[in-house]
Amino acid sequence: MSVKNVQPAADRPVMPEGYGIPDNNKGLLPWSFVEQQMEAARNYWIATANSNGRPAATPVWGAWVDGKLYFDGSPETRRGRNIAQNPQVVVHLESGDQVLILEGKAHIYDSAPERVVAEKVAAAYRAKYSEAGYSPNPDQWDAGGLYEFEPEMAMGWTQFPKDVTRWKME
Repeated sequence: MSVKNVQPAADRPVMPEGYGIPDNNKGLLPWSFVEQQMEAARNYWIATANSNGRPAATPVWGAWVDGKLYFDGSPETRRGRNIAQNPQVVVHLESGDQVLILEGKAHIYDSAPERVVAEKVAAAYRAKYSEAGYSPNPDQWDAGGLYEFEPEMAMGWTQFPKDVTRWKME
Protein backbone atom coordinates (compact mmCIF):
# COMPACT_ATOMS: atom_id res chain seq x y z
CA MET A 1 0.00 0.00 0.00
CA SER A 2 1.04 3.55 -0.57
CA VAL A 3 2.43 5.47 2.38
CA LYS A 4 0.36 8.42 1.35
CA ASN A 5 -2.97 8.33 3.19
CA VAL A 6 -4.57 10.69 0.69
CA GLN A 7 -5.77 8.82 -2.34
CA PRO A 8 -5.55 10.42 -5.78
CA ALA A 9 -8.67 12.07 -7.14
CA ALA A 10 -10.60 9.80 -9.52
CA ASP A 11 -12.62 10.96 -12.50
CA ARG A 12 -13.23 10.13 -16.15
CA PRO A 13 -10.61 10.76 -18.83
CA VAL A 14 -11.44 13.13 -21.65
CA MET A 15 -12.01 11.13 -24.83
CA PRO A 16 -13.64 11.94 -28.15
CA GLU A 17 -17.40 11.64 -28.44
CA GLY A 18 -18.48 8.19 -29.51
CA TYR A 19 -16.24 6.21 -27.17
CA GLY A 20 -19.14 5.71 -24.78
CA ILE A 21 -17.46 7.12 -21.68
CA PRO A 22 -20.13 7.66 -19.01
CA ASP A 23 -20.83 11.30 -18.17
CA ASN A 24 -20.94 10.57 -14.43
CA ASN A 25 -18.64 9.03 -11.83
CA LYS A 26 -20.75 5.92 -11.22
CA GLY A 27 -18.60 2.80 -11.51
CA LEU A 28 -15.19 4.43 -11.14
CA LEU A 29 -12.48 2.01 -10.06
CA PRO A 30 -10.98 2.52 -6.59
CA TRP A 31 -7.31 3.45 -6.12
CA SER A 32 -6.85 0.00 -4.59
CA PHE A 33 -7.17 -1.38 -8.15
CA VAL A 34 -3.95 0.44 -9.05
CA GLU A 35 -2.16 -0.66 -5.88
CA GLN A 36 -3.18 -4.31 -6.31
CA GLN A 37 -2.30 -4.46 -10.01
CA MET A 38 1.08 -2.80 -9.53
CA GLU A 39 2.00 -4.96 -6.53
CA ALA A 40 1.00 -8.20 -8.27
CA ALA A 41 2.45 -7.53 -11.72
CA ARG A 42 5.47 -9.58 -12.73
CA ASN A 43 6.41 -7.52 -15.81
CA TYR A 44 6.13 -3.80 -16.40
CA TRP A 45 6.47 -2.11 -19.79
CA ILE A 46 8.54 1.06 -19.50
CA ALA A 47 8.10 3.56 -22.35
CA THR A 48 10.67 6.31 -22.65
CA ALA A 49 11.70 8.88 -25.24
CA ASN A 50 15.01 10.57 -25.83
CA SER A 51 15.43 14.34 -25.98
CA ASN A 52 14.44 14.29 -29.67
CA GLY A 53 11.24 12.37 -28.91
CA ARG A 54 12.33 9.00 -30.30
CA PRO A 55 10.36 6.40 -28.32
CA ALA A 56 11.48 3.10 -26.83
CA ALA A 57 9.65 0.48 -24.79
CA THR A 58 11.17 -2.30 -22.70
CA PRO A 59 9.76 -4.89 -20.31
CA VAL A 60 11.33 -4.93 -16.84
CA TRP A 61 10.91 -6.63 -13.51
CA GLY A 62 10.07 -4.23 -10.73
CA ALA A 63 8.69 -3.63 -7.27
CA TRP A 64 5.80 -1.36 -6.32
CA VAL A 65 6.73 0.10 -2.95
CA ASP A 66 5.00 2.96 -1.14
CA GLY A 67 3.22 4.20 -4.26
CA LYS A 68 6.27 4.17 -6.54
CA LEU A 69 7.67 1.68 -9.03
CA TYR A 70 11.30 0.68 -8.61
CA PHE A 71 13.21 -1.13 -11.34
CA ASP A 72 16.89 -1.61 -11.92
CA GLY A 73 19.38 -1.68 -14.75
CA SER A 74 22.41 -0.02 -16.18
CA PRO A 75 22.28 3.69 -16.96
CA GLU A 76 23.96 2.72 -20.25
CA THR A 77 20.87 0.94 -21.60
CA ARG A 78 18.70 2.84 -24.06
CA ARG A 79 16.08 3.10 -21.31
CA GLY A 80 18.65 4.53 -18.91
CA ARG A 81 20.04 7.00 -21.43
CA ASN A 82 16.52 8.12 -22.34
CA ILE A 83 15.52 8.69 -18.72
CA ALA A 84 18.70 10.70 -18.16
CA GLN A 85 17.72 12.95 -21.10
CA ASN A 86 13.97 12.99 -20.55
CA PRO A 87 12.50 11.77 -17.23
CA GLN A 88 8.93 11.54 -18.60
CA VAL A 89 7.97 7.85 -18.56
CA VAL A 90 4.87 5.77 -19.22
CA VAL A 91 4.42 2.44 -17.44
CA HIS A 92 1.92 -0.11 -18.76
CA LEU A 93 1.07 -3.58 -17.54
CA GLU A 94 0.78 -6.48 -19.96
CA SER A 95 -2.97 -6.96 -20.06
CA GLY A 96 -5.15 -5.26 -22.65
CA ASP A 97 -8.25 -6.31 -20.68
CA GLN A 98 -7.30 -5.29 -17.12
CA VAL A 99 -5.64 -2.08 -18.25
CA LEU A 100 -3.40 0.11 -16.16
CA ILE A 101 -1.34 2.95 -17.64
CA LEU A 102 0.72 5.30 -15.47
CA GLU A 103 2.43 8.51 -16.54
CA GLY A 104 5.06 10.23 -14.47
CA LYS A 105 8.74 10.87 -13.98
CA ALA A 106 11.59 8.48 -13.34
CA HIS A 107 15.09 9.05 -12.11
CA ILE A 108 18.07 6.82 -11.48
CA TYR A 109 19.88 6.74 -8.18
CA ASP A 110 23.55 7.31 -8.88
CA SER A 111 24.38 6.22 -5.33
CA ALA A 112 22.69 4.23 -2.59
CA PRO A 113 19.03 4.98 -1.93
CA GLU A 114 17.96 5.50 1.69
CA ARG A 115 18.52 2.26 3.58
CA VAL A 116 14.83 1.80 4.40
CA VAL A 117 13.92 2.20 0.70
CA ALA A 118 16.62 -0.26 -0.40
CA GLU A 119 15.45 -2.81 2.19
CA LYS A 120 11.79 -2.54 1.12
CA VAL A 121 12.64 -2.73 -2.58
CA ALA A 122 15.00 -5.69 -2.16
CA ALA A 123 12.40 -7.55 -0.05
CA ALA A 124 9.69 -6.93 -2.66
CA TYR A 125 11.98 -8.16 -5.45
CA ARG A 126 12.91 -11.30 -3.48
CA ALA A 127 9.25 -12.07 -2.74
CA LYS A 128 8.41 -11.83 -6.43
CA TYR A 129 11.45 -13.09 -8.31
CA SER A 130 13.54 -15.35 -6.05
CA GLU A 131 12.12 -18.48 -7.73
CA ALA A 132 13.48 -17.06 -11.00
CA GLY A 133 16.92 -16.63 -9.43
CA TYR A 134 16.83 -12.90 -8.68
CA SER A 135 17.27 -12.10 -4.99
CA PRO A 136 18.90 -8.70 -4.57
CA ASN A 137 20.31 -7.49 -1.27
CA PRO A 138 19.64 -3.92 -0.08
CA ASP A 139 23.26 -2.95 -0.81
CA GLN A 140 23.04 -4.05 -4.45
CA TRP A 141 22.31 -0.48 -5.55
CA ASP A 142 24.97 1.25 -3.38
CA ALA A 143 26.78 2.38 -6.53
CA GLY A 144 23.55 3.21 -8.37
CA GLY A 145 21.47 1.36 -10.93
CA LEU A 146 18.08 1.66 -9.22
CA TYR A 147 15.31 3.67 -10.88
CA GLU A 148 12.38 5.26 -9.07
CA PHE A 149 9.20 6.05 -11.02
CA GLU A 150 6.62 8.30 -9.38
CA PRO A 151 3.25 8.43 -11.11
CA GLU A 152 1.54 11.76 -11.80
CA MET A 153 -1.52 10.30 -13.54
CA ALA A 154 -2.95 6.82 -13.94
CA MET A 155 -5.72 5.42 -16.10
CA GLY A 156 -7.28 2.00 -15.90
CA TRP A 157 -10.28 -0.12 -16.74
CA THR A 158 -11.59 -3.66 -16.60
CA GLN A 159 -14.74 -3.13 -18.71
CA PHE A 160 -14.12 -0.36 -21.21
CA PRO A 161 -15.83 2.12 -21.38
CA LYS A 162 -18.04 1.45 -18.36
CA ASP A 163 -15.41 1.70 -15.61
CA VAL A 164 -12.62 3.67 -17.31
CA THR A 165 -11.05 5.74 -14.54
CA ARG A 166 -8.35 8.39 -14.40
CA TRP A 167 -6.47 9.26 -11.21
CA LYS A 168 -4.51 12.48 -10.83
CA MET A 169 -1.86 12.75 -8.15
CA GLU A 170 -1.52 16.05 -6.35
